[in-house]
Amino acid sequence: MKFFLSAIAIFFSGSVYSQKFLTPYEKGNGNQTTTYEEMVKYYDDLAKNFQTISIKNFGKDDNGEPIKVVVFNNTKSKKNPVILINNGIHPGEPDGIDATMMLMRDLATGKIKTNNLRIAAIQCYNISGMLRRGSFSRANQNGPEEYGFRGNARNFDLNRDFIKNDTENAKSFQQIFQAFKPIYFIDNHVSNGADYQYLFTYISTNKERLGKKLGDYFNQKMQPQILREIEKKGILSTPYVNIHGDSPDDGFPAFMDSPRYATGYTTLFNTLGTVAETHMLKPYKDRVRATYEYMLSSINDVEKNVAEIQKLMSESFTELQPGKKYPIQWKIDSTKFQLIDFNGFEAGKKTSEVSGKPRLFYDRTKPFTRKVKFFNEYKPTKEITIPSYYVIPKSENKVIEFLTRNNIKIQPISKDSLMNVEVYKVADFKTVKNPYEGHYLHYDTKVNKINKNVKFRKGDYLVSTKQEGVKYLLETLEPEATDSFFNWNFFDAILGQKEYFSEYVFEDTAAELLKKNPQLKSEFEKKKAADKKFAEDGNAQLDWVYKNSEYYEGSVGLYPIYRIL
Repeated sequence: MKFFLSAIAIFFSGSVYSQKFLTPYEKGNGNQTTTYEEMVKYYDDLAKNFQTISIKNFGKDDNGEPIKVVVFNNTKSKKNPVILINNGIHPGEPDGIDATMMLMRDLATGKIKTNNLRIAAIQCYNISGMLRRGSFSRANQNGPEEYGFRGNARNFDLNRDFIKNDTENAKSFQQIFQAFKPIYFIDNHVSNGADYQYLFTYISTNKERLGKKLGDYFNQKMQPQILREIEKKGILSTPYVNIHGDSPDDGFPAFMDSPRYATGYTTLFNTLGTVAETHMLKPYKDRVRATYEYMLSSINDVEKNVAEIQKLMSESFTELQPGKKYPIQWKIDSTKFQLIDFNGFEAGKKTSEVSGKPRLFYDRTKPFTRKVKFFNEYKPTKEITIPSYYVIPKSENKVIEFLTRNNIKIQPISKDSLMNVEVYKVADFKTVKNPYEGHYLHYDTKVNKINKNVKFRKGDYLVSTKQEGVKYLLETLEPEATDSFFNWNFFDAILGQKEYFSEYVFEDTAAELLKKNPQLKSEFEKKKAADKKFAEDGNAQLDWVYKNSEYYEGSVGLYPIYRIL
């Protein structure tokens, strides 16, 4: 009887508190999202009234405002594993901001129970974007009435910045992530693109990039169970419909969240992750509810399976050993797919009233359920052998800064040393024609490699791959990897020649070199015979001799980070 009365007291206490701490969204008409100032005040009030709620500042937004993380901890233990939630990376997609305010309130009041977890949520990641409030930047989005802007104060899309770290936001996120080391990560978004019946879609971290055991667990057991729970509440879901400008009737591929993206970055540390994508054409109140229910179901599932998740994460850290192969480039395997039941709308073409040309349209009066192909298998197109160590000259201070921020263990060399290392030389690469997120991004990079003895100085760094951040090392330091530091222009200086020759002087030197070196002379003549354009270009011939002589600097294209196998 005493227990029963206590339970009733707790219930009513929670209900009273829930009413007292209604969020700005709940006080509105269901189509309004909180302002930045309202959000900050709400969480501050929550922290003042509940010992289980705390607010921590990490770094700053590019506009100088501190990025605030609200933490629920029912036990005061800092050892409990963490679920990390990110909101407002695109503030025009504010569903998660409003849903998380209700979630943290319900945790604080005891409406939601968790004793084995800490729940940490970034109140709003893109503060400057949230402050840029308007009603038109998300064309055709079905609410809310006003919302934030996709770009931050410097017009960066923050969901492309997790490797290159051009923004203070990205540096701050890495601080947050490394401080909490979450076992599960949710990044709340709103999708656009095709039209369909689903309110909720999701991007599950690629199983291939998580590793076999962890990837299979998340994609075959954990994620399906979470989705079954929200389905019981009337929220049907499907994988993120990664298609634009066409209908998904012929199928669609799983999204590849490379390390530039939030879940791509968190996966580098074996954190399970989901991008929650409500659909922009659905009413705002429904989208907020779906986001809330997904987060709640995720908490309940992780609560039940903490030990198993931690075990699999630990085992996955030991899978990547020196000498083993590691994929650094992927492509969809078009020969493999799942047939999934897809709830869509009939798509067709009609004449555009704007252009007079055929245009795509969806007929919502004609819903359907049919089997479509979901391409959910990626195959590696490029692999490298995991080295035992990377050697990084102390002159590469930017790289060292990035590694340190990501909790990578680095060891200074104690004395000048001669080491046999594997050296990369950039053989080829392509570069985008237009700037992308502040960079002229490289791609299709190819390297040649040789083994040689290189002298390193005291204070240069030795970085072991036998550490939890091994995937971060491989994805950033291997130049051919999709989101490598090289492809993000960290090393463009090595691509430029610094020393040159005076043609009228080098003419005599080149002639002398050809006379004294029969092999060089033979290769020169072969080149002329095989290349008519070269044979007719005296300057090109002179340049060839120069670049094949000792006078040419060997550092052009020489990648300044070395490998010890």
